[in-house]
Amino acid sequence: MVPAATGQSANTAFVTGPRTHHRDNQPFQPLGPAKSMAAAVAATGLLAPAAMLARSVGRDESGAIPRLWHRAMARALGVRTHLTGEPASGSVLYVSNHLSWLDIAVIGSKISGSFVAKAEVGEMAVVGFLADLQRTIYVERERRSRSAGQAGEIRNRLISGANVILFPEGTSSDGVNILPFKTSLFSVVETDDAADIRIQPITLAYTHLNGLPLTRHRRAELAWIGDVEIGGHVLDCMRLGRIDAGILCHEPVRRRDFADRKALARYCEDIITSGYQTMTRGRL
Repeated sequence: MVPAATGQSANTAFVTGPRTHHRDNQPFQPLGPAKSMAAAVAATGLLAPAAMLARSVGRDESGAIPRLWHRAMARALGVRTHLTGEPASGSVLYVSNHLSWLDIAVIGSKISGSFVAKAEVGEMAVVGFLADLQRTIYVERERRSRSAGQAGEIRNRLISGANVILFPEGTSSDGVNILPFKTSLFSVVETDDAADIRIQPITLAYTHLNGLPLTRHRRAELAWIGDVEIGGHVLDCMRLGRIDAGILCHEPVRRRDFADRKALARYCEDIITSGYQTMTRGRL
């Protein structure tokens, strides 16, 4: 169910309520990690056995149990997610920007589908176990010799009617700018048998922290850059407080609507980038 340098801001944010004059470099919720971890363990203990049973008997193809788990995880982490637009369903390749490990719970709480993740995720003990329960598709991007087979696995999953969630940046960004999309990742819809598969771009943004609009400096605190140790970053995020996230669903398209996969990748990158600018500037 989980697959894919934090900045310190010098700005001062003043909040109302029991804690006032809270500064960016001070935890809003010092006990946040304890509360979040307790809720996460409870949700996993309740839903993981149900997911294992459903998978063993070939049920829950809709992904209802993983979606419930992601919803519980997002709640445990203090994240509230607002969905704008309508997610398509059934043989849909969702294409999203990628900001943090939080993205998995945020997107997974609103959209049913299997994530595409780096092979290393499957080797991360508990994380790998949970990712397996959601039928995560693992790819080894460094081994080009296996790229055709991996693309075929994703394509077959889509053709069978399942939804797949792809992060075409290939890694998480700094929360300020969206990275260029890797056109090679769109090869999964390049063949004739994938002509009717819908591609739906979705924009993900973290917009508010404890009721206040997120500045670009504070967005960097939520972003998880690959060389940052994940355990420490998770604990830091748990101390931040209430996080508001938004998902903007754009109109689905098909590969045949574009000259080639590069044109498709550029379209998805442009519309997601435009949506991100709109959301982070408070215009949605």
